[in-house]
Amino acid sequence: MIQGVFKTLGATVGAAALGFAVTLGAASAEPTKVGFVYVGPIGDHGWTYRHDKGRLAIEEAFGDKVETSFVESVPEGADAERVIRKLASSGHDLIFTTSFGYMNPTVKVAKQFPNVKFEHATGYKRTKNVGTYAARFYEGRTIAGILAGRMTKSNVIGYIGSFPIPEVVRGINAFTLALRKVNPEAEVKVVWVNSWYDPGKEGDAAKALIDQGADVILQHTDSPAPLQVAQERGVFAVGQASDMTHFGPKAHLTSIVDIWDGYYIAKTKAVMEGTWSSEDTWGGLNAGMLSMATYNEAIPAEVVAEAEAARVAIEDGSLHPFQGPIMDQDGKEVVAADAVVEDGVLLSMDWYVQGVQGKLPK
Repeated sequence: MIQGVFKTLGATVGAAALGFAVTLGAASAEPTKVGFVYVGPIGDHGWTYRHDKGRLAIEEAFGDKVETSFVESVPEGADAERVIRKLASSGHDLIFTTSFGYMNPTVKVAKQFPNVKFEHATGYKRTKNVGTYAARFYEGRTIAGILAGRMTKSNVIGYIGSFPIPEVVRGINAFTLALRKVNPEAEVKVVWVNSWYDPGKEGDAAKALIDQGADVILQHTDSPAPLQVAQERGVFAVGQASDMTHFGPKAHLTSIVDIWDGYYIAKTKAVMEGTWSSEDTWGGLNAGMLSMATYNEAIPAEVVAEAEAARVAIEDGSLHPFQGPIMDQDGKEVVAADAVVEDGVLLSMDWYVQGVQGKLPK
């Protein structure tokens, strides 16, 4: 089921992403229509921004052989179903739905349009014409945890969460495990904003966490507001989904950057050639589906070296972010020494590791 790395797409992705010529079968009289549904605005400078960069990469790769469109700021729920159905009924051959809450609407509409191919980001429900994809964002959280553990002076880290789903909980836990390996005294305080993109709520959450002593801010939300608050308040922060350096150059330690370009090009090519099939792809650093932005010059060289060593080790498989021993929030060992948490457990993670304060909302 879960493909551990992006290599399943083979050299096709790498070649397409590098701009090599794409050889297609019989030319079609009409361009292939590719649609995108976004949960935030394309100017969020985070999650949606990076997905839209992937859409533009499709246009650059295929020119007039494709026609792309997008609908931005679509709420999860009934509005999403309406937008997805409109795209499917207006001649789109391939539709990317790019938020977890679009899962059920995507599957529902796909049943009504069996000839349209759908790709859903971060979900787990697949059908004959619905594939799923995500990146192993938690790998980047591990690197961020090392940086935060070395750079904090208060030993209080603030983490702004969107929704308490496994993807977000997994990131909090990966971050905390890495944080406490280099700094066992550090703890993580989480504020949930129940939104993917709400600059006001995100900014207020950052202020509240800083008021509680946090001197490093993490986020699994999409706007640069937390980083801007960190810059104003003189603390550090880690950006989300895209390089957010210019929103707070003094505060910005690094960002976890999502890279969808190659995947989108490869899946579009598959539809054009008639070779598309429903798959689940879960790629990480070694697959090129995410990377780390430039490190802040304020970070000591030895700390950068430590973070980079972890990145290389994750890429070559010698380091797994969820390798035991791991204690849960109550101090009970839940993963034995040297054991590695399997993907199935990661995908359903609904508990905190030791070092995270507060209770996980249900």
